[in-house]
Amino acid sequence: MPRAFTPKVVTANALLEGDVVYLTADDQWTRDLKQAELITDEAVADLRLLEAERRAAEVVGPYLADMVAGDGGPEPTHFREDFRRTGPSNYHHGKQAEA
Repeated sequence: MPRAFTPKVVTANALLEGDVVYLTADDQWTRDLKQAELITDEAVADLRLLEAERRAAEVVGPYLADMVAGDGGPEPTHFREDFRRTGPSNYHHGKQAEA
């Protein structure tokens, strides 16, 4: 019996800045996970990933990350994705400096 599909978001790193970005429902890249499109259909997720991979002039390393629906938008199910959204850990800058 096949495993149930876990909802996903398309994530990557911005080509010029290196920031973690997420694909929105209107095909924009956002740095705010709450604005990311939560994809609940496996075929749609695969298609959205293919579309993101063709945008090499904007992002690098796009992939599908497991998420769950939260009160304010998608929430990570894995530590790695929770860690990525907070930014670099070597010192406070970027997103960490804003918190």
